[in-house]
Amino acid sequence: MSDSKAKHPPHDDEHAQKPSRRRFLQSAAATVAISAAPLARAQQPAVATSTPAVAPPPAAAPLMPVHLTINGRPYALQLEARTTLLDALREYAGLTGTKKGCDRGQCGACTVIANGKRINSCLTLAVMHGGESVTTVEGLASGENLSAVQRAFIEHDAFQCGFCTPGQLCSATALLDEYRAGDASAVTANVRARPPQLSADEIRERMSGNLCRCGAYTNIVAAVSAVASNKA
Repeated sequence: MSDSKAKHPPHDDEHAQKPSRRRFLQSAAATVAISAAPLARAQQPAVATSTPAVAPPPAAAPLMPVHLTINGRPYALQLEARTTLLDALREYAGLTGTKKGCDRGQCGACTVIANGKRINSCLTLAVMHGGESVTTVEGLASGENLSAVQRAFIEHDAFQCGFCTPGQLCSATALLDEYRAGDASAVTANVRARPPQLSADEIRERMSGNLCRCGAYTNIVAAVSAVASNKA
């Protein structure tokens, strides 16, 4: 009888060694819950953060009245103090003949004549010229009659693309007036006396502030020389 008990243990001991069905289900459920926890956290919507306050845009600069006489016509403009003369001519006066080239005062495409002196209109503010008389390329001709400089540029083919031509024309016009007034240049031999003639070297030096990307310099010099010879 003792041998029978040794070979066949009681059923209670067998159940104690095997996991119960309830414990197995509890363990499986716990494992699934632990595995799903990171995914659940990843799928949670992000917590809305408060939007930082945006600074209001700066107030517009106040406008100033600027009175100019452009090509013999009075203009009353309302401009910001930082508006260049070039932008005032193009954007406010509607005179787009003056070109914006480099906008750095290096190419001369924006040259105009202010109170008889040629200037780069991109380098000066419009408010600095209030009350002055400004001549642009639109004011060189008298109605339908071209000026002598304009005719000479056409006759000597002194332009190609034409972008620099308005500045070249204004510069050449002022150059001739400066020469007749006796103004010297860097190549003038005797600065106390006007040169007897406007030589090619004089013209090149006096026109050196106006660049031509097409390279029409030889014809420009010929055109200015022709006008200077006729008006000497």
